[in-house]
Amino acid sequence: MTDLVKYELDGKIATITLQNGKVNAMSPDHITAINGALDQAQQDQAVVMIVGQPGIFSAGFDLKVFQADPVAGVEMVKAGSLLCRRLLAFPLPVVGVCTGHAIAQGCFTLMACDYRIGVDGPFQLGLSEVKIGMTMHHFGIELPRARLTPAYFQTAINNAQMFSPEEAVAGGFLDKVVAAEDLMKAALAEAKRLSELNLGAHKATKLKMRAGLLKTIDKAIEEDYKDQLAVKII
Repeated sequence: MTDLVKYELDGKIATITLQNGKVNAMSPDHITAINGALDQAQQDQAVVMIVGQPGIFSAGFDLKVFQADPVAGVEMVKAGSLLCRRLLAFPLPVVGVCTGHAIAQGCFTLMACDYRIGVDGPFQLGLSEVKIGMTMHHFGIELPRARLTPAYFQTAINNAQMFSPEEAVAGGFLDKVVAAEDLMKAALAEAKRLSELNLGAHKATKLKMRAGLLKTIDKAIEEDYKDQLAVKII
């Protein structure tokens, strides 16, 4: 597909492997590449698995973009939010395969998947925005509000707490954790199970189930872009 993602189609399963440097930083080009792979999966009518690299799913946005060009940083945040919005409404099932650490936008991407399976080990998942001095954007509040348990919602966002894979299951970041040697086998088994659903019914039900959330997220993305752009220009 590109150097930033690897796209593999095996029957009804499309695997999108993130491969942008050591931490899979979600730069504008990386987000564009992921969207291109999703376009291909949609054309192939395939269930999607989004997979990280060993030890890392994604550490979030590429911070160098914020430092080099604040306006480009605003556009990157919008693109990341829109990617998650796309995953929430994607017409085919999406399995997030968390291969290690998942931070900030990495976690948001997982939360937007239909099923999230993670690897057991000394890894951390969480939302680091407040820790590094960023006020959480509206989108970054509304998506976790829908996916996390109330107690974890508070500590994850406002306290920037990091969680082990087991804690991430309890909180709602992940649905299941397995040993490293079982991760891809278990993820593929779930993807195959999902491929056997009536995919038309899956799509219609997903859109009905998430209609309110999608409306809220659309408003959040609009507000974020307007507020962040005003701050960066001023």
